[in-house]
Amino acid sequence: MTTTYHDQDADPGAIRGESVAILGYGNQGSAQARNLRDSGVDVIVGNIQDSYGEEALAEGFEVVPIAEASARADILFLLIPDEVMPEVYEKDVAPHLTEGNLLDFAHGYNVGFDLIVPPSFVDVVFIAPRMIGAGVRDGYVSGEGFASFVGVHQDATGRAKERMLALAQALGSTRGGCLEMTMKQEATLDLFTEQAFGPAFGSVYQSCVDVLVEAGYPPEAVMMELMLSGEMAYSLLKTREIGSLAQHELHSHTSQYGTMSRSQRYNDVKPLLREQMKATVEEIESGAFAKEWSTGREEKIAMLEKVREIRKDHPMTRWEESTRRIFRIGDAGGDDPTS
Repeated sequence: MTTTYHDQDADPGAIRGESVAILGYGNQGSAQARNLRDSGVDVIVGNIQDSYGEEALAEGFEVVPIAEASARADILFLLIPDEVMPEVYEKDVAPHLTEGNLLDFAHGYNVGFDLIVPPSFVDVVFIAPRMIGAGVRDGYVSGEGFASFVGVHQDATGRAKERMLALAQALGSTRGGCLEMTMKQEATLDLFTEQAFGPAFGSVYQSCVDVLVEAGYPPEAVMMELMLSGEMAYSLLKTREIGSLAQHELHSHTSQYGTMSRSQRYNDVKPLLREQMKATVEEIESGAFAKEWSTGREEKIAMLEKVREIRKDHPMTRWEESTRRIFRIGDAGGDDPTS
């Protein structure tokens, strides 16, 4: 049975008098630090001396080294990148943990796949926003909140759940709604979206572009029709608001009939998709992906850099940039479309 939590389930008093250290002032760290502070929580920032640390100082936070922040705070938010978190945890966090501390993670990856194993005397929870950092902040400011997956991995104090919900409320997440699961479940869902849904959708998009451009349609028209007009994004927004089936009723009868009558042409693809997606789930759940990503990381980072360079010269990159200039979309909005 699915368990969910909202504002009425949280008691702010569960963390009264406790201080929070935000370890890592990146996209999530900066948003969560500001939300907590605006909710009256005592917050310090643990960060290395870089542009993120300077940003935290400019925002009025006390910024100290991660080891010092870990020693001073009662509650630690580990918001540094997944790939460096185990090393930073062992060096700067673990030596300073004391009985009754609470560790909060925004992603279940490292604990869920045993790359970090916290000591038995601390509470371990996760509050994983289903939103990028900017959205976490915007949702708090607007009062709408944002959805999160949450859970208690380890309850050393007997109060881990109460503390977790109080933190979720201070962040603004219980207003949007929190759904309970395990850290491994959260991490698996997140990785599956990145490794199965995203690539599958990308393949469909690329195939559509290739077919239409090869058929003689202007690349800019194809980019606009398929994605850059914002119609797809708007339809997805309406799907979120009213449901996928009800969203179809917002389209013309021609659109509805065309979708319904031609959709079965793609049924033969479904068994292959299911097979590949099952393999992806099994690879993630077994820990094989985590092991793969944890070894030879320098070579993998170098590979990512090479891929970024290749993408710069990809035809679709040029077509998208050209379309955005013509229609003055996004960061190309101020450009002269005739230049």
